[in-house]
Amino acid sequence: MTFKTTLIATAVLLACQVGHAQTAKEVALEMRHMREELRQLRAELNMLKQQKAQEAAPPTPVTAQSNSTPAAVATRTPPAGEAAPNPVNLFGYGELTFTRPKNNIAGAEATARRAVLGFGYRFNDRTRFAAELEVEHAVVSKNDSGEVAFEQLYVEHDVSDGLSAKMGLFLLPVGYMNESHEPTRYYGVTRNLVETAIIPSTWRELGLGLRGTQDSSLRWDAGVVTSFDLTKWPTDSAETKESPLGAIHQEGQRAKAVSLGYYGALNYDGVPGVNFGGSLFQGGIGQKQPTIASPNASVTLAEMHTKWQVGSWDLSALAAQGRFHDVSAFNASGNGVNPVPNQFRGWYTQAAYRLWRKGDTSLVPFTRYERVNTALGFSGLGGLAPANEPDTKVWTVGASYYLHPQVVVKMDMQKYQNNSALDRFNMGLGFHY
Repeated sequence: MTFKTTLIATAVLLACQVGHAQTAKEVALEMRHMREELRQLRAELNMLKQQKAQEAAPPTPVTAQSNSTPAAVATRTPPAGEAAPNPVNLFGYGELTFTRPKNNIAGAEATARRAVLGFGYRFNDRTRFAAELEVEHAVVSKNDSGEVAFEQLYVEHDVSDGLSAKMGLFLLPVGYMNESHEPTRYYGVTRNLVETAIIPSTWRELGLGLRGTQDSSLRWDAGVVTSFDLTKWPTDSAETKESPLGAIHQEGQRAKAVSLGYYGALNYDGVPGVNFGGSLFQGGIGQKQPTIASPNASVTLAEMHTKWQVGSWDLSALAAQGRFHDVSAFNASGNGVNPVPNQFRGWYTQAAYRLWRKGDTSLVPFTRYERVNTALGFSGLGGLAPANEPDTKVWTVGASYYLHPQVVVKMDMQKYQNNSALDRFNMGLGFHY
């Protein structure tokens, strides 16, 4: 019996009952009962209609994320008559930090360090687009230190089941953090020193890249991209000591492209919980510019990394080394104030342990030791070459408290063994979506 028929039958039945009532008071009571019954039946009918409408609606699309395509939207072939899933996907991350130098209370600083707004679009099962817009330090203007930049802007196409190609502005597959740098995915309030000073984070270039995966759990990457620009080398050593390549990166902004860069990377994930691999980059930095004395200068950067996740343990290590070539003439031409070094290098080891977990919540203490030197040896200066400075040695000890796998509160202490003025306490909040 349909709800409409039931509704009419109930009304008739109640009306008959009212007809046998003996008093006006009884008639009024029966009428109230009848109205209540009709109200309940209408509510049930509306509920049934809503359930049927929900069952008929297309399901919410499922998103798939990876290091190479954070905005990828998984697609499926919908049944006949069913609407296709929404091809648009939103994603991103943010981090807010507080830093208090141990020996300089007045230097304490809090900032909205990064906010990244990502969006992607899937044209079909094989072709997609992704972009990430990054805002640093909350405010951007002529007089502020904030920055707005596209971190990625590319189109990716699946050539076959095991091969994809991307073209545009994208992150290079170097180390662990360059492609996967959301604050929930690394330990410590700030990114480690090696993968910021030696490997410039976040390192992106314009170009063409290929990625292949094998049934043997091998993953390889190769590509041709823009490189660095030696004409940007500053006379102030503070910036270059912080990151030699970071000081001369082009970030896709009217990048000089006479001398290109070439990269290759290989990773193996065949053992559960184990990863090891490495990468190599070679690129021109002189860019054939007539304004400098080393138009054919170039740079090579190589790194190796390994990770072992077993039980509650997360162990990792990474080493990277860079070398500048043919920069003697550039240094001899008058750049002795801040010469280009022959090489720069660094390494770290890290151990983390999931101490406690309850549902989505967990506590992970960690410790990391790293050594970095951004200026080793100088050529073209003769006896005027500056002396090599000792390696920067840093211990970082802290903990990450995950409110959810995608939301983390962090705290750590950093001890600089050869410069106690840099010792500090850090605290931060990070998330990704």
